[in-house]
Amino acid sequence: MKKFISVLLIGAMVFAFTACGGDKEPAETDEQGGTTAESGAIDYNSIPDTMESEDGKYQIAFITDVGALKDQSFNEFTWNGVKGYASENGKSYKYYQPANDQAATDADRYDAMKAAADSGAEVIVAAGFLQEKALKQAAEEFPDVHFIFIDGAIEGYDNIASVNYKEEQAGYLAGYAAVMDGFTKLGYSGGGGGANPACIRYGYGYVQGVEAAAAEKDVDVEMRYSWEYGDTFSASPDLTAMLKGWYEAGTEVVFMAGGSMFQSGTEAAAANNGAIIGVDVDQSGQSDTVITSAMKDLAGSTMDAIGAHYDDKWADYGGKVTTLGAADDRVGIPTDTWKLEEWTVDDYNALYEKVKSGEIEISNEEVADPSTLEWEHVNFVK
Repeated sequence: MKKFISVLLIGAMVFAFTACGGDKEPAETDEQGGTTAESGAIDYNSIPDTMESEDGKYQIAFITDVGALKDQSFNEFTWNGVKGYASENGKSYKYYQPANDQAATDADRYDAMKAAADSGAEVIVAAGFLQEKALKQAAEEFPDVHFIFIDGAIEGYDNIASVNYKEEQAGYLAGYAAVMDGFTKLGYSGGGGGANPACIRYGYGYVQGVEAAAAEKDVDVEMRYSWEYGDTFSASPDLTAMLKGWYEAGTEVVFMAGGSMFQSGTEAAAANNGAIIGVDVDQSGQSDTVITSAMKDLAGSTMDAIGAHYDDKWADYGGKVTTLGAADDRVGIPTDTWKLEEWTVDDYNALYEKVKSGEIEISNEEVADPSTLEWEHVNFVK
């Protein structure tokens, strides 16, 4: 089995799946939420975000997605993998944020990649599906550089390795858990305006999990499902107002699948005694409203892909799309921090094994609007 890398949670504890195997003892956590030196796990917060290399060259580079580097979600935990690998292996590292922030263009992203390559990057990690066009251009111009595309898919370029996740599995587990814990009025607020493949998979998997649990309990579930105000993956007054309206109309828990949109979700939930399901990483340490999170191991899988370059195993990743899921111990929900009261960890582990083995099949079709499909137990409302 692959080594499963523990990921530092923001103000909380170490990211780990109870369902994962392995013969290592779990890492201990210190008072700040980092991991102890004795455990051998990585305390990402102890690794500086900036460094000065002796020769002015930076071997491993990270190109951020939209939003802040320290977004406590997608950017930050991919970056953790970059600096984690560099720190453990004595490599220099640097991050680059494309110009113009939320309005960044393909040219801005390419310029960031070129700056990294010109500064000596041997491996460039780019986060987010919006990087595709710039990556292709950079890969052609810098054929000796290896590029790692997190949450995107490019084939046919030997120097590009694409790493995707089975978000539908993580979404399924979160939706199933919510219903098994007694919630019957749920919501989904997605990022990217319905065009982001990862957010689409999260959402469609979520509804599939809700349907499966509702069928098992023989209950009907009310579902609000929207891409509104999520185009930029950012919190906004309009998004907060919409979510407050959902809670006031009876919604009990909302799955926030869109980076910094999470802040609008927690604000609305806190004002209405509601609950939130986090995304990408365990977000329980960021708000008391979080009952669980649909997670993917961004840091660990990023480290694996970088390691393929330095371990002469690039052929395992380069020129193809690697999609990681439960079978690889790379998606799941956190059992150590969840606030579920009626569903047990043993129940979760049993379900996880069925997903892992393929006994439970979860569709990964890109269905941006599940309300267009027929469901026996899920009723979509505005």
